[in-house]
Amino acid sequence: MPDLRSHRGAHPEDAQLFNRDRWPVLQNAARELWWLLDRGYALRSSLALVGDRHELRQRQRLALARGSCTAAQVGSRASRHVVPLALQGAELWIDGYNQLITLEAALAGGILIRGRDGCCRDMASLHGSYRRVEETVPALKLLGAWQAVAGVSTIRWILDRPVANSGRLRALIEELARESGWNWIVALEPSPDAVLTRSPAVVASSDSVVLDRCERWCNVTDSILQRLDQEPEVLVLAS
Repeated sequence: MPDLRSHRGAHPEDAQLFNRDRWPVLQNAARELWWLLDRGYALRSSLALVGDRHELRQRQRLALARGSCTAAQVGSRASRHVVPLALQGAELWIDGYNQLITLEAALAGGILIRGRDGCCRDMASLHGSYRRVEETVPALKLLGAWQAVAGVSTIRWILDRPVANSGRLRALIEELARESGWNWIVALEPSPDAVLTRSPAVVASSDSVVLDRCERWCNVTDSILQRLDQEPEVLVLAS
């Protein structure tokens, strides 16, 4: 059946799986998972062990996986993090789908996961095709407003060429940038992770591969989320 969803909101099961009454269980499971990861155990086997112990459902296990990393990774990522104030007059490269979908989910009331490294990640899935939703343009406008406040000179969007409708999204971003006077460049790349990890500029991403390999990065989505009129639903695992 065609995908007729018009929002990047919560999964039908999320109201039950991520009810605030369940947060202490998930936070405790996260601490146990991180204990295992810090001692060299593999994520897959550790997640299975912790998930079975706490009788977690698949989406709950996915949330833990997305918010997990080792203490060494936390330290490495923190050492290369750049605060928004340091971006005045600089160019920023954005992990396009990674950042846009998180903002769309936040605007649509979807659950976000703040992981051990302080990054917020969404629970949406991108299965080879991107579908524009009602939150797409508002999310792009949030980024444009943030750019003006941060004083970023240029934003270079890096989109996955293999993802269907990437060309349409590029056209939308470029059109909105022209109308709004934003200095945005949009590139379609076969392997965005490889491009971002070699970027000479600061990158905006919450992708673990990018964060572990890039020279410098900025937690842009978190900075934007703090400016929203309505506070998003964020499960903080590191509490």
